Amino acid sequence: MITNPTRQRALRGGLKPARPTPRVANSIDHQAALAWRLTPRDKWIIRMLHEHRVLTASQITSCAFPSFRSGRQRLRELFQWSVVDRFQPSIVLGTAPMHYVLGPAGAAVLAGEEGLDAKDLGYRRDRAMGISHNQRLAHTVGVNEWFTALIAHARQHPEETVGTWWSETRCAKHFGDLVRPDAYGRWRHRDAEIEFFLEFDLSTESLPRVAAKLHGYAGLAAATGITTPVLLWLPTARRETAARRLLTRTWRDLDEPHRVPVATAAADLLNPDTPQPSPAEPVWLPLGASSPHPRASARRGLHELLDAWPHVPPPATSPDPAANPASSPAMLPPPASMPPNTHPHAAAARR
Repeated sequence: MITNPTRQRALRGGLKPARPTPRVANSIDHQAALAWRLTPRDKWIIRMLHEHRVLTASQITSCAFPSFRSGRQRLRELFQWSVVDRFQPSIVLGTAPMHYVLGPAGAAVLAGEEGLDAKDLGYRRDRAMGISHNQRLAHTVGVNEWFTALIAHARQHPEETVGTWWSETRCAKHFGDLVRPDAYGRWRHRDAEIEFFLEFDLSTESLPRVAAKLHGYAGLAAATGITTPVLLWLPTARRETAARRLLTRTWRDLDEPHRVPVATAAADLLNPDTPQPSPAEPVWLPLGASSPHPRASARRGLHELLDAWPHVPPPATSPDPAANPASSPAMLPPPASMPPNTHPHAAAARR
């Protein structure tokens, strides 16, 4: 859960043995059959897995299905059809959720929709499954949990929506010369929209190194002339308090601090008893809005951060959707952040 993210050190470094499950071979005939089997929601899942590499069963179902049971059943079918692959990490305590990555049939479907060969997507099954052994698995899953919690919140509130969610890989292609944010996003509440870079902290970096990232964001603002807020999400309020001291010092030393609006929040400030804790809640504290010690009364909801930064202009109509199309592998336009049939009370798509 977003209130208690899994740390990399909690992973044993292996996978739980999976029970054998019969699967359909990824043949030409099978791909033709998928043309009538796959729903718009299935194709949305395919694109999300291509963009964000790995999503857990709970993340997918909270975003796109009316219940965990219906989502689990559909994911089982997609796995049997080789549309997705899955693995289950071994953890020190408890049982990890099933983790899903793009499967060979899913990659073929996506490539066909884009008029490409699967190899042009840069897809290889061994690379897709390689995330299961990656030392940044917990971090990647944590970032994806942050955004899927936001999407699940928006499904319950028609006046709110996640307009954009870019992966770390896409951000690196666009901004990597200056900064490497963990994600870029846009959040709309009624007529107000805020764009932001996300820095997701799991206490794996020293706080001085975290604070030093502000210099890169200052350089990006100077190079582009665009003021984009930076949101720093930390695991505990205690670490947030320590981080704010260093962040404030670094931020004030910037040539133009107002060009780098910063806000912090901590996962343990969320109420775990609420049905769907999310980063939209009033847990955000803008830098410079108070003393380095955070006060509950100064916390703001995600959309309320705009009130703290009246100098920040509205985001452009739409961000640049893709990197150089001549690059290899192909960089597809980002998928829609919200799934089809977003409202949970809408009629469920056929399974």
